[in-house]
Order: sequence, then structure tokens, then C-alpha cells
Amino acid sequence: MQPVTPHIDPAIASIAPGFRALSITLEAAPILHPEVAEQALRRACAALQASEPAWADAHLAAWAEVFRRFGAKPQRTPCSAEALRKRALRDGSLPSIDPVVDLYNAISVQFAIPVGGENLAAYVGTPSLTIAGGSEAFDTMKDGAPAHESPDAGEVIWRDEIGVTCRRWNWRQGVRTRLDAEAQRMWFILESLPEMPLKALHEAGDQLVAGLQAMMPGARAEVLLVECRA
Repeated sequence: MQPVTPHIDPAIASIAPGFRALSITLEAAPILHPEVAEQALRRACAALQASEPAWADAHLAAWAEVFRRFGAKPQRTPCSAEALRKRALRDGSLPSIDPVVDLYNAISVQFAIPVGGENLAAYVGTPSLTIAGGSEAFDTMKDGAPAHESPDAGEVIWRDEIGVTCRRWNWRQGVRTRLDAEAQRMWFILESLPEMPLKALHEAGDQLVAGLQAMMPGARAEVLLVECRA
């Protein structure tokens, strides 16, 4: 299995000094135990009501500051982890979407970390975290129908050779590469800032891999630490 090594634009270092992430490539197997994801999501939401990691608030505040640096308004378009946690705190739970998505959402809630999942079969070329020029294509849904838009110039985006796969760093995922339980090759990215201890980042990755392999026995994973260098 060839692990995914995403490209990080050196310009990201000035926006998010110390940014680091875990890139997890997974060769999937049949899902035999979907209850693993259901239980993980329920536990993560319940634990959030009672306690959270000591560094969680600082980590989410750091993400909000990073969003401001590239022109986003985090109160309107927060990072994915903050959006999930706010919804879980408000409603006491999160709705089930898909076993794989539910599992990585559980990790995101538990560790206060943005987690993305992509279907590698739909990817063209290497995932790249970069600065948008403003003309890139982004496929999304509006009012229940397919729609196309472009990111703002200067916005941080994930993209491949065709177009944008996630806008405003980790705010909104595109439709084309969206992950579900039917995918055979999966890629996950767990994104952290220095306010989150490196040990906790690795713990989050370990829990995600363990959950995926418990849910789909025989799945194989490769984990790679990616750091941003100016």
C-alpha cells in the first residue's frame, strides 16, 4: 500500500506556525461491526458533556485565530471540530451519517481536532494544502441541488489536480471526494496546532485506526506525521 504524503504549501507556515497533521491511508475491508462507530460517537458526545482535554479550549481558540489570519470569520465558518462540538453540546448527541464518518467525527469531538476523510478513488494526484487564487472549482450542494463555486482569493484550501476538495481549510468538504463506507481506499487527515500536545495527536490517530480495524477486520493502515516547514 502506498501511503498518502500530502503536500503542504510553505506559505501555510506564516498562517499556522507549528501546524502538524497525521495522514492515515487505509485499505478498507468489509464493515462487519458498524456498532463500533455508533458506540464511539455516543461515548464522545456523552464525555463532552462531562469533561474535555485540558488543552481543548486553547486548541480551538488557536484554530479560530488561524482562520482570521486568512480572512475567514470563525464565528460564521468555524473549523470543523468546533462546529461538531458546539452541535454535540447543544443537542447532547450527533446524528449518524455513515459508520466511517461517525467514527472520525467521534475522534474529532473527543480530541477537539479537525478530522477529514476522503475517498482516494475520487482523488486526482496528491492532496495539497495551499492558498487559493480564487478561480479554483469547488463542487458543493445548495438547497439540495449540486452547485459550483470558487473559494475566496487567499483562502486556505485542500485541493487536488481537478479542484478544491475542502474549503476554508477544514470547514466544508466537497462532494466529489466525500468518503462513505463503500470506499475501498480511504484517506484521513487529523490536523493540529501546537496547543494540542503531539502525544495527544498520536493518541487520536491510534484510536481512529483501532476503531477502523475493529469495524472492518483486515483493514490495513499506514500513518504518517506531516509537519509544515517554511
